[in-house]
Amino acid sequence: MKNLRDTLALPIVLLVVVIAAAGAAIKLTDDQARAAQSRLTAQQKQLKDAQVRVQKSGTEKEMIVRYLPDYSKLDELGFVGEERRIQWLDALRNANQKGAMFGINYDIAAQQAFPRAAAFSPGQLSLRQSVMKLRFPMLHEDDLPNFLQNLAEQNAGVFLIEQCTVRRAGAAQVTRFQPNMNAECQLAWLTARPATAGGTAADERQ
Repeated sequence: MKNLRDTLALPIVLLVVVIAAAGAAIKLTDDQARAAQSRLTAQQKQLKDAQVRVQKSGTEKEMIVRYLPDYSKLDELGFVGEERRIQWLDALRNANQKGAMFGINYDIAAQQAFPRAAAFSPGQLSLRQSVMKLRFPMLHEDDLPNFLQNLAEQNAGVFLIEQCTVRRAGAAQVTRFQPNMNAECQLAWLTARPATAGGTAADERQ
């Protein structure tokens, strides 16, 4: 019996070693498989992100091509970017001359957020306004709409007519070449630009 045990001892030890080695190999293979799967998942995510970027880039390019002409027109009009007060004043002077008016007095307030911006759904754009108050004499009522039309035709910017009032000058004698009415108007000159970094258009309106 002793000889039999001695004879079987070495094979049994070798079997245990082989089993242990096989177990270690299986564990190593499993670890490598998990690592490979993790790398594959990460690479798939990177590929998906790259595809999304490419698709987004294509969409953005399409949108730029589609809206660039309109954007260029708005930029030329003075609606995009910083306000252009010198152009506004030139437009007032030209509209006054074209309508054969009697001169215009104006006041411009500091630029501020446009309070009704939400109604225009500006998205990531910040809408700003500069309120301008105008006072000018007129011969008759038609001078007011004609002046506003002439002002719009100057293409010096985008403005909204907040309000206008007309009062008679109270002159003792009305003549053909003397103004007998006074008009007062309040305009809001609008500009748009991207919202400031770290904020949104809604934040700037608050």
